[in-house]
This record gives sequence, C-alpha cells and structure tokens, in this order.
Amino acid sequence: MAPNKTNKFSDQSLDLKLRPGIWNEYIGQDSVKKNLQILLRAAKERREPIDHLLLHGPAGLGKTTLAHLIAKEAEAAIKITSGPTIERVGDLASVLTNLQPGEILFIDEIHRLNKLIEEVLYSAMESRSLNIIIGKGPSARTIQLELSPFTLIAATTRISLLSSPLRSRFSGGTYRLNFYNTDEIKKILNRSAKILNIEAGAEALNEIALRSRATPRISNHLLKRCRDYAQVHRNSILDMEAVQKTFNLLEIDKAGLEPADRRILEILITKFSGGPVGLNTLSAATSEEEGTIEEVYEPYLIQLGFIERTPRGRLATPKAYEHLGLKAPKQDRLL
Repeated sequence: MAPNKTNKFSDQSLDLKLRPGIWNEYIGQDSVKKNLQILLRAAKERREPIDHLLLHGPAGLGKTTLAHLIAKEAEAAIKITSGPTIERVGDLASVLTNLQPGEILFIDEIHRLNKLIEEVLYSAMESRSLNIIIGKGPSARTIQLELSPFTLIAATTRISLLSSPLRSRFSGGTYRLNFYNTDEIKKILNRSAKILNIEAGAEALNEIALRSRATPRISNHLLKRCRDYAQVHRNSILDMEAVQKTFNLLEIDKAGLEPADRRILEILITKFSGGPVGLNTLSAATSEEEGTIEEVYEPYLIQLGFIERTPRGRLATPKAYEHLGLKAPKQDRLL
C-alpha cells in the first residue's frame, strides 16, 4: 500500500469523516433506530421540538454519532458540551440561555455533572425555565430565566450514577446501545475501507472484526493501524498477513484482549484463585483505577463470559482459564 502524499487528514478528522452522515449509513442498533425514527417523524409532523433523550451504553458504540443524526433528521442545530466542562451553575445558564428555539443540546458524560447543577437542570428540562439563586443568607434572592424550546440529548456510560429524578425527565425515552455482532462490524469496516481508499481482502477485514471488541470505534482504530503497517511495508493490499503482524505488534489476541485485559484475568486467577474478589482489591492488585476496570475492561470481559460479577466480588469463569491456557478448578469451586 503506497503512501498517500496528498492525505493531510489527522486521525481526528478521519474519525469525523468515517462518522455516518445519514440513517442508512448507521449500521446496527436497529431497535433504537426504529423507535427514534418514529419519535422524530411524529415531532416533525406536529412541528414541535423532539422530547429529551438519554442514550447509554459502553464507550465507542455510536452515541455521539446518533445525536448528530437526530439533529440532522430534525433539521436542528446541535450544540455540544460534556458533564466535566460544566463546573458551575453559571456555565449551565450560559449554555441554555444561548440556545435558539428548536436547537439541540448534547451533553456527553452527563453522569459527571455536579449534583447541584443536575438539580438546576430539572426545571430547565421540565418547564423551560432556570431558577438561579443570587447571593447567600437573608439577602439571597431567586431569579427565573425563561428558556427557548430546546431538546436535551444526553449520553452516559454509567447510567446508574444518574439520579432517578433526572432520568425520569427524559420524556422522549432512554435508549441503551448494545455491543455489535461480527457481521455488523464487518459492514462498518467495509464502509470505512472505501472511505479511506484501502483495498482490503474479505479475510483480513473479518479478522479485524473478530478482534474489535464488538465496538465500531475500536474497529476503525484497528483498521487504520493495519493500514499503517501495510503502507510502511509497501503492501498494495491489506491482506491477512499484514493484519496478523499488526495484531502481534499491538499484542491483541484472537478474542480482542489487550495486555491490560489479560493481566486482569491473570491476576484474578493466579493471585486470587479465580475469585471472588472485590473491585477495590482487584484495583490495588492490578494498579488500575476502579472506574477504569469497571468502565473500560469489565464490560467486554463480561460480554465474552470471562468474568462474572457476584455479590462477593469478581469471579473468573472456566472460559477465562481456557483462554489463558490454564487448568480450571472443579466447577463447584468456581460456583
């Protein structure tokens, strides 16, 4: 694969280029798409802003992409921010008061909003007004700011961290995005390969799909790394050999596990006899933060059936032992 001297795109701009721009290009999540399309069509016929929506699920499954598609379908401008950047009530007030009628506000990582700010958001979502307290003590007073009709689309990887009052205000519905199957990932890779002008064999794309952790973002990342390897080694076609050598360099095994994933399993099995072991103990033993284990590594390990969450802690399954080439204890010991 000869180097493309005219390609001046950064990885970030390439990611934007790979993002689906129309509904038909958004592969997978069929149930979510059908429900959203009905909601959007009904709102358009009534000439009303769409109701507030909450999207949740593991990272990289397309929540941000879905928000952009909703905005495009609703013919509305979209403003983007994230929970950590809204540090004060004034920040939220500034964002909301600058929204034009019918605009969409997308808040990523909404579970990281300060609880005080979250409470201010209640009235904004429900009655399109902001109640702000100015001053402290006896001299404090409340002012009410009227807001233009708007739609809030929020995304989170940890829906359990959202309070019940906030979740209940997403009147348009709460939608969970699930991991993709191999066929869906292959379709995504085929589309991405065409956009990136990569000539790739079906077997090579299938191998990338199998190691993509059932996640579109990761599949596109791996496709670009395989393209880099083929280009540096002057391969005109991205074939199976180039893909396998790329994965050997990246230390990604056939199940899509990276060194950190395997280390968690190895420590769980060798240091704690397969568990059960508490999350904080596992975090200390692996030198990984609890949140990183719970949000980044565990979802896929559970999806593969390598780890179980039990009331007593994390437990390695017989499949985990088999994947690492270790002998599993008797079944009653694991239970």
